Amino acid sequence: METAPGLPEIEAARGRLEGVARVTPVFRSETFSRLAGREVVLKAENLQRTGSFKIRGAFNKISTLGEAERAAGVVAASAGNHGQAVAWAAREAGIAATIFVPADAPMAKVDATRSYGATVEMGGASFEEAVAAARRHVEASGATFVHAFEDELVIAGQGTIGVEIAEQVTDPGTVLVPVGGGGLAAGISIALRELRPGARLIGVRAAREQTIADGIAVKAPGELAKQILGSTLEGMLEVTDEEISEAIVLLLERTKLVVEGAGAVGVAALLAGRVEGDGPVLALLSGGNIDATLLMSVTRHGLSAAGRYLVVRTKVPDRPGELFKLLSLVTEARMNVIGVEHRREGLDIGVTETGIELTLGTRDEEHCDVLLETMRSWGYDVQRLT
Repeated sequence: METAPGLPEIEAARGRLEGVARVTPVFRSETFSRLAGREVVLKAENLQRTGSFKIRGAFNKISTLGEAERAAGVVAASAGNHGQAVAWAAREAGIAATIFVPADAPMAKVDATRSYGATVEMGGASFEEAVAAARRHVEASGATFVHAFEDELVIAGQGTIGVEIAEQVTDPGTVLVPVGGGGLAAGISIALRELRPGARLIGVRAAREQTIADGIAVKAPGELAKQILGSTLEGMLEVTDEEISEAIVLLLERTKLVVEGAGAVGVAALLAGRVEGDGPVLALLSGGNIDATLLMSVTRHGLSAAGRYLVVRTKVPDRPGELFKLLSLVTEARMNVIGVEHRREGLDIGVTETGIELTLGTRDEEHCDVLLETMRSWGYDVQRLT
């Protein structure tokens, strides 16, 4: 079993990463500070090379390989971000890389991995099956396996974020870190325990395994990470996909930062009121590699959850002009109509009626209530769908 790295190993990793990994910015968010009622600082690791923190651990591992190991190449299993990082680091080192991905890995991440020159292979339905396929390839080829989190050098590389946080923020207070396999949280916690012993490290994970936070969709942390976090992590929080969606939308809208599901879990926990205390909070935005199609779906879902979309169902007489009358009233009331659907089939639709579904753009939950009451005052029987 791998042994836990210490601060000297993390400092050594930082030396290897100089000029390779970006020192990502930390900045105060007025919006999130107001919403949370406490000082909120964001560490924008989504602006890192390849779009996530993973480049730190992957490059640190690959840069230590000997000549024979480099000739045999490297292998990794990944849902996306680690695969991109290994592919990029291997390309920079002139090493061949083969990446095994789960069948449902986001195509944006798969395409990016290929663009860095790696061979991409499908490795089963889950991350765990992809790991098993990668290990079989290692046995057959003699290549070096670069594990996403169960590796001392990888953890040390991720720990360089903790060193940066200690240099950038005098009092980080509570530090919120996404947890999947646990390598990121393990590395950061080792650094902060030495450099900022007063900081509270809290892990945040998705409430279910099938989640939009694919970067942390791992059944359980690795054994090495679990060993480290058992003595350094002060708590673990869970967030739902709805909460993650709202956080992604708010980050995009208010800070102009594109953040993937795994990277937004800390902010989601904060906005959901699950982070105890009233002192400063630092949320790590661990990655920004979100598929464009998923981002559109998440945006719609997040806006609906935040009361920014209102979908209603009503009925009108099935005769000419009735739909026009309804839409005219909606327009006169300055409601923003995003979508209209009508159907004549359904158990609750009478023979002389037509069912109408309207998607309306709204300001907030209070505005939704006003619109519903307004439509009812016009004589329509309105059912809210979102």
